[in-house]
Amino acid sequence: MDQTQTNHLKAYGIAFWVLEKDITIEWLLNYRGGSYLIPYYQEIQQECVIRDVANQVITDVQASAIRQEIAKPDVNMDVMELQKAPRVAVYSPKNKQPWDDAVTLALTYAEIPYDVVYDEEVMSGLLPTYDWLHLHHEDFTGQYGKFWAHYRQYPWYKEDVKMSEEMATKLGFSKVSDLKLAVAKKINEFVLGGGYLFAMCSATDSYDVALAADQVDICDVMFDGDPMDSEAQKKLDYLKCMVFTDFKIVINPVEYEISNIDVTNVRSRVINESNDYFLLFDFSAKWDHIPTMLCQNHEQLIKGFMGQTTAFDEDLIKPNVVIMGENKAAGEARYIHGEYGKGFWTFYGGHDPEDYQHKIGDPPTELTLHPNSPGYRLILNNILFPAAKKKKRKT
Repeated sequence: MDQTQTNHLKAYGIAFWVLEKDITIEWLLNYRGGSYLIPYYQEIQQECVIRDVANQVITDVQASAIRQEIAKPDVNMDVMELQKAPRVAVYSPKNKQPWDDAVTLALTYAEIPYDVVYDEEVMSGLLPTYDWLHLHHEDFTGQYGKFWAHYRQYPWYKEDVKMSEEMATKLGFSKVSDLKLAVAKKINEFVLGGGYLFAMCSATDSYDVALAADQVDICDVMFDGDPMDSEAQKKLDYLKCMVFTDFKIVINPVEYEISNIDVTNVRSRVINESNDYFLLFDFSAKWDHIPTMLCQNHEQLIKGFMGQTTAFDEDLIKPNVVIMGENKAAGEARYIHGEYGKGFWTFYGGHDPEDYQHKIGDPPTELTLHPNSPGYRLILNNILFPAAKKKKRKT
């Protein structure tokens, strides 16, 4: 999985496919970009050829030598076992296409199976049947992404509002914001109980904003039919948040922003496409297994990309959160992780790692042109995380 790999993204699909066959994989952390050591079967090698995934057949002696090298105390490497293919779900409206979201695009290209779930499935209690949940770029505050100012006359916007209102009514809620809050609470329960949550773009900050605004109306009249609470900011409860704290909501209904957690508007003064990068942290593989796993890559400096939520203000991140990728000079975090109850979560800022400023109506990203994308690799690291267990050393 270093620079010699012909198709990094499909390699994750191979790993998932192998796990589905109940074959254990050794994930070699920090060894040649986070390579996989898989028992030899001709069928697996043939599948690698079919999917254009570079592979190397080695002897048992060579494999033993690699393990011995990794085990040296002065080497920043370790081994994790991938034992079982996780059950994957994507929280997304059923009318969205795979290319509407970077994660569904990555899963589809890598040939990793997933189920689409939405409000009805979440509220019916289906989430505990899955190991891993991704949040499509959703607005959990019930403000429809704050697209109202520019897109309220567009058919797609009207259709989204109509479908959301119909779903809220069907599930017994008077407002879409009430339904989205209830969904966010169900997702919270999923993580607390041991689930793994991954989110990008607006699903990251809008999720915590919705939780903080429990019992507080932060939606203006064009979103829910009545004015927002004039003291909404004062009534926010940050203790209910999973990731962020002390943030301010954006009360202007025509401003394309939910809160000041996101730094999209302020960063534009100094950051543009030519200088937008973030650095992955170099964690101790033998002690910090999880962040090391999630940062496996063949590049450490990652090209930045924008979204409705592009990056997070580091001053508004709770102290127990692990920052895995940041632009330190700008004071912004791009890739963050934490534990919550018995579960885990990872938030990744931006919309599409290979489309710097994706706009509504733009053509979908063609991943066949980006098979070695380091930005997309970070997404797929998270897919395999639920399968990982620390490999026990022989005594």
